[in-house]
Amino acid sequence: MSVPSATRASAATPPVTARDDLAAAPGRAARTRRRLLGLLALVVLLVAACAASIAVGSRPLGLGTVWTALTDRSLRTEEAVIVWDLRVPRTVLGLMVGAALGVSGALIQGHTRNPLGDPGLLGITAGASFAVVLAIVLLGVGTPAGYVWFAFAGALAGTVAVYVLGSAGRGGPTPVTLALAGSALSALLFALVRAVLVSDSDSLDAFRFWVVGALAGRGADVAWQVAPFIAAGLVLALLNAPALDLLGMGEDVARGLGQRVWLARLVGLGATTLLAGAATAACGPIAFVGLVVPHAVRAFTGPAHRWLVPCAGLLGAVVLLAADVLGRVVARPGELQVGIVLALVGGPVFVALVRRRRTAAGL
Repeated sequence: MSVPSATRASAATPPVTARDDLAAAPGRAARTRRRLLGLLALVVLLVAACAASIAVGSRPLGLGTVWTALTDRSLRTEEAVIVWDLRVPRTVLGLMVGAALGVSGALIQGHTRNPLGDPGLLGITAGASFAVVLAIVLLGVGTPAGYVWFAFAGALAGTVAVYVLGSAGRGGPTPVTLALAGSALSALLFALVRAVLVSDSDSLDAFRFWVVGALAGRGADVAWQVAPFIAAGLVLALLNAPALDLLGMGEDVARGLGQRVWLARLVGLGATTLLAGAATAACGPIAFVGLVVPHAVRAFTGPAHRWLVPCAGLLGAVVLLAADVLGRVVARPGELQVGIVLALVGGPVFVALVRRRRTAAGL
């Protein structure tokens, strides 16, 4: 007599017992402990980076002086003016921009399934750059506060154009089509930027101040302009994190578990546009934060985006503030722009990532 298929399946796949759950519990507990310790370490590093950002500069200030200035707003000493009018707005902007770039990098790598993805992959940087050039040439805009809205509009337009181009095929938007559309549009826009700059040397001088990527010269007005967009992007990113965990198992599996893939993609794209667009608008194109930070965080969070996304935001803020402080120290009494510092440090890290993936692929 033949054995029913259901009986054969149950015999081939034994049920999960309480003993199996007990055996897996220590592994889950150790993983959770590692994530919590990593999160705590990031918070400590962030506090230290903020303190260094306020205390270190062309005129070093002791932590006692900084604390007195922060706790007593009635002081009008020179040190208090430096702290409140210059360094606190710069530190707050660095926190927001670093967190935005770290989280947007994690989202892009998760949605495109591309470990080398960063905000430039979806045309955000190229769109913002082209809009800033047009604002300088056509409207004579010459201040960071004036660049912000044009850069953000350009980043938004670039992302929408990439999504439309990536959705043109029969299968709709996929990680591969979005990456190809982003690369093609970025190449086109950067070529147009260079064409405009070659024909107008005055625009080149003004554009160079923005495109280098810096926190210097950005006041509290710039921070207030981009803060609502970054806050909204962070909320959308946290809401999108569980969907990314499901999408990591494949779109068919995610659909089978009740996930609306198109909605997850749309929320992720919106969060990335808000975060990377606002960060680029405020400080110019800053490379390597969105690329390197998610990889560093995965060392203790693993692939779980519920942990990866917030931890990437914390580490992104730490990295950006640390690079800004380093730029002030190595070129004192002047300073090296944060975009240059990150390029010098991030370049070797990027090469190491590429070599590691190539070695892993050859094994």
